[in-house]
Amino acid sequence: MTGAGHGWAAAAILFASVLWGTTGTAASFAPEVGSLAIGAAAMGVGGLLQAAIAARAIAAFRSALGSQWAMVALGAVAVAAYPLAFYSSMRLAGVAVGTVVSLGSAPLASAVIERLADKRAFTARWALGATLGLCGATLLCFAGPVHGTAGNVAPAWGTGAGIALGLLAGASYAVYSWAAHRLISGGIPSRAVMGAVFGAGGLLLMPVLLATGAPLLASWQNFTVGAYMAVVPMFTGYVLFGWGLGRVGASTATALTLSEIVVAAALAVLVVGEQLPALAWAGAALITGSLFVLTLPAPARRASLQEDASDDGRQLPQAAGRS
Repeated sequence: MTGAGHGWAAAAILFASVLWGTTGTAASFAPEVGSLAIGAAAMGVGGLLQAAIAARAIAAFRSALGSQWAMVALGAVAVAAYPLAFYSSMRLAGVAVGTVVSLGSAPLASAVIERLADKRAFTARWALGATLGLCGATLLCFAGPVHGTAGNVAPAWGTGAGIALGLLAGASYAVYSWAAHRLISGGIPSRAVMGAVFGAGGLLLMPVLLATGAPLLASWQNFTVGAYMAVVPMFTGYVLFGWGLGRVGASTATALTLSEIVVAAALAVLVVGEQLPALAWAGAALITGSLFVLTLPAPARRASLQEDASDDGRQLPQAAGRS
């Protein structure tokens, strides 16, 4: 690929990461809409849109997907669980803390899944990253509640519950990434896999949206927030990432997606008005540091990571949680 083509691909991944980083701030503009409704609208509708554009690929490989229905179902359940936990985490612990914990715990969960399912041994690098991440999460727990725009403070239990839900979100992300990777490694094209997994996950979220989504129709602002979340970060962001990932190395893609944390934290402070105590910033820095340790590959791994560059959907475990 030419340098210009590589540059456009990297720009697409970076732009997708920026879009993902806006989700927590966007949700804050519809405070009367519950986190379950926001999550169901964002990933549910976005997942159905992904399935729609992959319909031909899904139909062409329906037999292969059917023979792996258990793996597809596992991925779909994890896709449905992820946004419910992720947006609830941000609502309780704050946009900055919820994002850092959710994204920072995913590589750790990925490595644990690979250890249990694929018998891959932990490495010294993973141990260092895990230690940094756990220390960061501990500091966040002791940092105290987050201050909002009007000086209000979240309930004392809110931060702890939000961190727990962030860990659940990270685990859910790791599960659906692992399941998708297993399906793709089995010979099913990534377009068909991601369309099937995200489409099925979107269907699972529809009852949640029907049960909780009435506030999305209560005002144009709420509706606009829900539509933005589904169409821009979830659908457009994933399409851009998938296109870019097929044209740059997985290591480059992983490094670029770390910008999501920076964007989310910056918007939380500048737009939402969150005020984090120094201890919380230290915890966030440790978790971000663990991400760099876990996701930026060593030179010896670059060749094998390059082979994963055709995997659609956010970064898969092999590029996110292994050294």
